[in-house]
Amino acid sequence: MKTFKEKLDQYAELVVKVGLNVQKGQRLQINSSIESAEFTRLVVKHAYEAGAKQVFIDWNDSESNRYHYTGASEEVLQNDLQQWDIDKYHSLAENHDCLLMVTGNDPDAYKGVPPERMMMVQKNRGEKLQKFSEAQLRGDIHWAIAGSVTPGWAKSVFPDKNEEEAVEALWEAVFKTVRMDEENPVAAWEEHVGTLTDKMNYLNEQKFKTLHYKSATADLSIDLHPDHIWVGGGHHSTFGTYYIPNLPTEEVFTTPLKTGVNGTVSSTKPLSVMGNMIENFTLTFKDGKVVDYKAEKGEDTLKQLLSIDEGMLYLGEVALVPHDSPISNSGIVFNNTLYDENASCHLAVGTAITMTVDGGGAMSKEELEAKDVNQSRGHTDFMIGSADLQIEAEYSDGRRIQLFKDGNWAV
Repeated sequence: MKTFKEKLDQYAELVVKVGLNVQKGQRLQINSSIESAEFTRLVVKHAYEAGAKQVFIDWNDSESNRYHYTGASEEVLQNDLQQWDIDKYHSLAENHDCLLMVTGNDPDAYKGVPPERMMMVQKNRGEKLQKFSEAQLRGDIHWAIAGSVTPGWAKSVFPDKNEEEAVEALWEAVFKTVRMDEENPVAAWEEHVGTLTDKMNYLNEQKFKTLHYKSATADLSIDLHPDHIWVGGGHHSTFGTYYIPNLPTEEVFTTPLKTGVNGTVSSTKPLSVMGNMIENFTLTFKDGKVVDYKAEKGEDTLKQLLSIDEGMLYLGEVALVPHDSPISNSGIVFNNTLYDENASCHLAVGTAITMTVDGGGAMSKEELEAKDVNQSRGHTDFMIGSADLQIEAEYSDGRRIQLFKDGNWAV
């Protein structure tokens, strides 16, 4: 039986070789919390073993960040990102390097911090890194998000356990989500990606016009963009290599028509945004735009999220995930979007992912907007799937088929 250290090492290797797929000569930028140092060091080790040219780490600390959000002047918060950071990210894209974002901070880390002060930082980063974000979303770099358990995150998931027990339980759950419990995790991932590719190919062959959602929490229709492409599992970069951005991943996703969303939908899982939780929120759409919203918890944070710019009032992603999937079947609400979005059908407000629009990677922001592809400085997924979700897919000639029945694939 593997020890925890052996599992953690194998997990770091999986992130480097399967998620990032680090190529010889690429540089790797890692953004990680200081609480995730043990895991991050193992990623560095495996990256160099895989042939990375150089690895850089930007460490962050929620406690220090909290002092910054509450103590810095508004002028500083509104100009938070320094030029050297901007140059660094642009350099990553220009040189086709790698970026790893390690997630796992306490989802309530910034509870009590005025959300408008945090939004100043978010808006500034979104504006100054927009060119980099566009490059990232079209595949100019290898990038991935992977989880690393911290005590604050573990206690939010398992509040009835003591800290040590909670951390141990969450690590075991995280390992299972990335198939570390399989005899050969890499082979298991190859098989899983093949399954997602089959679904992706089917959807691309059908060229559906509209998806109709019905459940106790959804009465929504979404027109898909006429040039939409379904993507799932891994992505091919613009320079011909393959990587898997999310570990875990269970979704296939595409781009909606910006002005083609109508109806109401409610979240089915909590959403952690800027270190604050938003729970049981409802969005109402008309001609694509959010025209009304409410939340039982975190409504001020939801308001700030939707006010990043005009594009945050429109959808940029439609994702299909079966309710009968490993993360959902675990019965755990992870309080972390990377995991919870892969347990549930979800949508995203904000910018579209250009690789899911035919020819989108070569278009300017203005050209994408002109084609009704939503553009924004933000992109936030939220979960809407449930065991009673029905989705009908409509063809351009009006014919309909059952795509999801009782939360799962019907095709």
